[in-house]
Amino acid sequence: MKNASWHARIDCGGEVGAGFLVTERHVLTCAHVVRDHGRHPVAVTFPHHRELAPVHATVSGTDDWQGRHDDPGDLAVLELDGPVPLAPAEFAAPGDAYGEPRPRLIVYGFPRGYDEGTIAEYRATAAQLIASEWVQLEAWSAHGQRLAPGFSGAAVALADTGRVVGMLSAADGAPDILSGRMLPTSVMSRYWPRLTELVRTPVHPPTTAERLRELVGKATGSEFGRDPERLYLDAAGPFGPPVPQGGFGSLWAAAWYLLWEVEDPDAATRFADRLAALLDTPAGPAPAAHPAAGPVWAPILVEIEHSGGDADQVLVAVSAHREGRRHPVDSRTLHRSEVRAHVQEHIEKAFWHLPSGADELIAFVLPREWLNEPVADWQRSADDPTPLGCSYPLVVTERSRRTGGLRHQLARKWERLGGRPSATLHRVECGPCEKPGKLRFLLRRDEADLAGFAAAPTAPRVRPHFEASLNAPAPILVWPRTGCEHGDHTTTDGCAGTDFLDRLAVYLDGLPPAELPRHVLALRESAEASDAPERHWARDVQLLWDDPRCFPDAAAAPHLSPVTR
Repeated sequence: MKNASWHARIDCGGEVGAGFLVTERHVLTCAHVVRDHGRHPVAVTFPHHRELAPVHATVSGTDDWQGRHDDPGDLAVLELDGPVPLAPAEFAAPGDAYGEPRPRLIVYGFPRGYDEGTIAEYRATAAQLIASEWVQLEAWSAHGQRLAPGFSGAAVALADTGRVVGMLSAADGAPDILSGRMLPTSVMSRYWPRLTELVRTPVHPPTTAERLRELVGKATGSEFGRDPERLYLDAAGPFGPPVPQGGFGSLWAAAWYLLWEVEDPDAATRFADRLAALLDTPAGPAPAAHPAAGPVWAPILVEIEHSGGDADQVLVAVSAHREGRRHPVDSRTLHRSEVRAHVQEHIEKAFWHLPSGADELIAFVLPREWLNEPVADWQRSADDPTPLGCSYPLVVTERSRRTGGLRHQLARKWERLGGRPSATLHRVECGPCEKPGKLRFLLRRDEADLAGFAAAPTAPRVRPHFEASLNAPAPILVWPRTGCEHGDHTTTDGCAGTDFLDRLAVYLDGLPPAELPRHVLALRESAEASDAPERHWARDVQLLWDDPRCFPDAAAAPHLSPVTR
């Protein structure tokens, strides 16, 4: 076998196992091999270098293992008392173990009767992980050496190159057992992040892996590590691999899963950027001179207003905004039935006016009675059925709030709100709730930043509260365009709108208000990509997000200069 010098034998009390040298002072093995290290010393020998005396080692990295062979995290890091003059193991790319035909894999272990070690030949059954942790191995032939106690912790290496693809974690000594289990390097990295320095990821440069490792290290134990699934979904997008069954046990697990399983080379960068922004966000309200990190939005405005006495005739203006300046794209009078196709066409044209790499934001400035219009569901273009709301961050705003006193009040609210790490959600249930006047009071006193509704604003019980929120004015409103079918309960038990608010509260927790358009985009993408989009709790979420610092003054209707057709 090539490069055999790094194979190691591990002795701890009465347990014998294998291991492999990965740096001049670190050896990896199974946690169960050194389970008694608290009572017995750990000795590491290198069978291909008998001139080297056994080296004492200390054990770390076993906190994730619960004590049984079938528990996840069965990995231990042994730090030798001193460096050894041997070349450490080299690693293959993670996918090299699963080519067609399946490559032959070599395992070097120390079963009973083989103090000097022996070799077993196996191959991976499939790339599919068992319980998100192990790869199943099967014997290369029916007549070779069986896996048995003493092989645990051995490197699993490609026979032709000697490069390591994983570590044997389960071996059965029964004579008729022809299979075992391997921890692939991608899983090992979850438990020992330094391994990412040694294993080349499929599409991400080493600098990306190192940046992720540093950021996750800083975030470990912080509030930002509480929901790794949300960070992963934001980064991976709707077409990336889904969250493994059971979720991620830590922020480390989500980060390394991104590195190994997501082919999009920008996904890990998005994860790192989001985490860096969270870590830079102050823990409490920040002074205006030190706002929280966030996107600098480059908005495309779609402004719609009634035209004359015909309810079906509207003025539509599309414009792009760059460095505070308006770049008109088109404005004209249209029949309501023509609006969708016109908007699709001219949004695409508006992108020519945005700076390269800008954080685009589609904002529909609508009359009050249009705010529940499903603009996020409009398809991106005549040739692309992807919903607009799954293509770009998309929000709605209300036209009357774009000028005068309401705009001035909104600007003051956002000066206070913009530096906060999270918005305070006030729930408006479709069952019994406070009077609209009290809600207006709470919003005007800044005791709530974001009003979440259990039903659409067309529901009779919700409508007065929605009007009060618009007039307060609330900086952010969120609601389901359908939501509760009734909108008029004496109790909230079993209410779809209540379920919406419960899930919304969990999703929004810890998200800076300035970044909500981006996160609602991720939420819409997740709903669209789910197995049953029509049953997803966020299938028709609508976000009214109104930050005057991002939007220039709305064009007054007389100055739209519509072109009649």
